[in-house]
Amino acid sequence: MSRVCELSGKGPMTGNTVSHANNKNRRRFLPNLNEVTLISDVLGQSFKLRISAAALRTVDHRGGLDAFLAKAKDDELSTKALKIKKELTKAQAEA
Repeated sequence: MSRVCELSGKGPMTGNTVSHANNKNRRRFLPNLNEVTLISDVLGQSFKLRISAAALRTVDHRGGLDAFLAKAKDDELSTKALKIKKELTKAQAEA
């Protein structure tokens, strides 16, 4: 399982750990990923996604999974999230 957020595309970053003596060692900063079940109001079903805590806050701020995916860029989304977005647009077009 990769350490990449399925909604925001946030992944590991690299940097230095700096000691008190100012010694530098390379390290990785991993995103805070959580496995969350989000419910789509339009489709009426739930989806299990592995997203970062920041992306979860953004989903809540925008008003749910449907609103988040409507504004999200396709290049940031995972293949699973892109499938959900296509289903959403299809369902909204029919309604």
